[in-house]
Amino acid sequence: MAIAVVLREVTESDLPVFFEQQKDPDACRMAAFPAREREAFFTHWAKILGDRSIRKQTILYGGEVVGHVVCFEREGLHEVGYWIGKAHWGNGIATRALTRFLTLVKERPLHAYVARHNIASLRVLEKCGFQPREDVKPMSPHVDGVPEVLLELEGDA
Repeated sequence: MAIAVVLREVTESDLPVFFEQQKDPDACRMAAFPAREREAFFTHWAKILGDRSIRKQTILYGGEVVGHVVCFEREGLHEVGYWIGKAHWGNGIATRALTRFLTLVKERPLHAYVARHNIASLRVLEKCGFQPREDVKPMSPHVDGVPEVLLELEGDA
């Protein structure tokens, strides 16, 4: 029997786990995003938790906090993003979590930006119905010129 992937609302008690996950150098390279220092990380998440327009869910696997998934609006686009702790990569968790999350988020189209070298994340998004649309310039100065792919999920929720 497969271990269940469960989504629930993010709580402040999840943040220390998220903080440790985002410090992993391999994960940062894959995401093309640098780790935040402690104060910056918790300030960032305080804003996310306080913003009702952002959909945010903690991902549980076997009852353990293994990551999170979010949907937010930026520059007129509804975007999704997710993070799975490196210790849990390769178990299909991201695909199962994003599939569930997409049933909760009704906005369409949805978009995701992924570093072109992050083949695993590109595959997760494609399995969930996202299609590559165009190569774009990095949206953030944090990605240091790493080429990104814009993916889009069209249609009804």
